[in-house]
Amino acid sequence: MKAVVVLSGGQDSATALAMAVKKHGAENVAAITYAYGQRHALETKYARRLAKGIFKIALWKRVPLSFYSSITDNALLSKGIAIEKKKGAKCPNTVVEGRNAVFLTLASVWAKSLGAKEVWTGVSEADFSGYPDCRAAFIRAHEKATRLALDWPVKFVTPFIHKTKAEEWALAAKLGILDVIENNTLTCYNGIPGRGCGKCPACRLRARGYAEFRVLYRRGAC
Repeated sequence: MKAVVVLSGGQDSATALAMAVKKHGAENVAAITYAYGQRHALETKYARRLAKGIFKIALWKRVPLSFYSSITDNALLSKGIAIEKKKGAKCPNTVVEGRNAVFLTLASVWAKSLGAKEVWTGVSEADFSGYPDCRAAFIRAHEKATRLALDWPVKFVTPFIHKTKAEEWALAAKLGILDVIENNTLTCYNGIPGRGCGKCPACRLRARGYAEFRVLYRRGAC
């Protein structure tokens, strides 16, 4: 294998998967999906469809992390908590503490076992909504620590780290997967595929980016 993609089943990771496949070929790409008790757990089924049905990559693994809700509490792990961003808060209450650190570490362990030196993730600092583990500083620091921990020259590939959702949509269009991203991904925190519920932070961010992309597209900027 050449690359392991952290694949949630949403817009960001699906586009990252397409990029990895274009670079290395489907036969050299693996993807890992985590079931950590998220309220939008249906996304794991979309991840499987993307990996095995649409992009037909070599390997796809679903990893259960059911313990997560026993060590932290937030709106993504508990349907009883309303999704919101309280006044004065740095980020919405959908942040799952340390999630990307755990995801990248486990993906890197699997990557090493496969001989892959790239781990792709769709995190974005430009649209990170205050999530601390979506920052470029975290990615670089964790990459260094993971290399030391595994004694393996893993590289965290973050194609969207400084891109907006509008730029992601434009990239999907250039890759010829706009329809896939529109209709075969699940980004919504309430578990509604495609355009989603239109109300949660993930849906609003996705919709705003798409609207901006359409304006740029009409102007010929994309």
